[in-house]
Amino acid sequence: MRNIYVLMLEKETTKFEKTVIVGIITQNQSEDKLTEYLDELEFLTFTAGGEVIKRFFFFLERPNPKTFLGTGKMDEINRYIKQNKVSTVIFDDELSPSQQKNITKILDCKVLDRTNLILDIFAQRAESSYAKTQVELAQCIYLLPRLSGMWTHLERQKGGIGMRGPGETEIETDRRIVRDRISLLKEKIKVIDKQMSVQRGNRGAMVRVALVGYTNVGKSTLMNVISKSEVFVENKLFATLDTTVRKVVIKNLPFLLSDTVGFIRKLPTQLVDSFKSTLDEVREADLLLHVVDISHPDFEDHIASVNQTLLDIKSSNKPTIMVFNKIDAFKHLTIDEDDLITEKTKRHYTLEEWKSTWMSNVGEENALFISAVNKENIEEFRERVYEAVRQIHITRFPYNKFLYPDYKDAVDKED
Repeated sequence: MRNIYVLMLEKETTKFEKTVIVGIITQNQSEDKLTEYLDELEFLTFTAGGEVIKRFFFFLERPNPKTFLGTGKMDEINRYIKQNKVSTVIFDDELSPSQQKNITKILDCKVLDRTNLILDIFAQRAESSYAKTQVELAQCIYLLPRLSGMWTHLERQKGGIGMRGPGETEIETDRRIVRDRISLLKEKIKVIDKQMSVQRGNRGAMVRVALVGYTNVGKSTLMNVISKSEVFVENKLFATLDTTVRKVVIKNLPFLLSDTVGFIRKLPTQLVDSFKSTLDEVREADLLLHVVDISHPDFEDHIASVNQTLLDIKSSNKPTIMVFNKIDAFKHLTIDEDDLITEKTKRHYTLEEWKSTWMSNVGEENALFISAVNKENIEEFRERVYEAVRQIHITRFPYNKFLYPDYKDAVDKED
């Protein structure tokens, strides 16, 4: 007799964790600026698998060294999370190990800060063995000073006598394990760095172009449009962690194009350190294409943030073309003709006004306005990249000048 098995297929539903986010308004951080940061933190939380059900923000001259916020404010958050069964509280600023330990004790739930959240997203996104090693190293460095907070269960046991020693020993053992792991991962990364350096050296004399920019601005979409490849694209932060390098041919001119990890404001220092080799693609590039999401209200802050990171990795003086993407999604505020009170701000600038502003800032040759999704102005983009790459190439190899004529005269030899 045959057994007949009926396979029940259940529809998979993603369960988001109930989350509360917390930020502070200080002398150096206005309410508008905090709103921007909390919007970004909410998007980060969504990317990590959380649903923000409440935002708390408070006016503080300086954070409390023990609990970051004062007692009254902590009570207010505590009441809310108990009433609404919130499982996670995320702070926009980096918490010290002691602050994180004390807040966890008061709120009795999962307490994360911005750095911890970004590390968590990176851990989800890492695909290659190299990216996983880099993320694990960053996590271990972050974890080391916070280990004592993970042994709080020993305090809850009755009778302190006899429990203090083993607890302490456990922490010391853990610290040694983590330190050993850090050393091992650093060695592993050194070996991979050497291999990648050799790989980059073997790429020959081709001009190297790197896509840089804030996270989720459309670098991978643009990469797919130009190189006709299938790089993973998603409307979430940090969809790309592993650097993708493709050989691209525009007309008859070949060059290498790399899609790099997106930058973000308040990027944790240990991440910049552990992603050294990924950023080496940027350091060794001959030309940078700085992609900007012009439809984002704070795109100028994003540009400043990316420029700061480029400065930190000593790559700010490279030839750069500013590529303003997502012009199809651009919207601006308007002022009625009879409105004499509202002052015009940058939020009221039309696309044409932004074009003239940036073209006068960086030069007409170095600013492009495109839509990678709708393939708008892509031909102009290809021409501009061709001319820039050609210039670098013939400076290096003057005798190749006749092989690569002007874009309009060049013959199409693309695959």
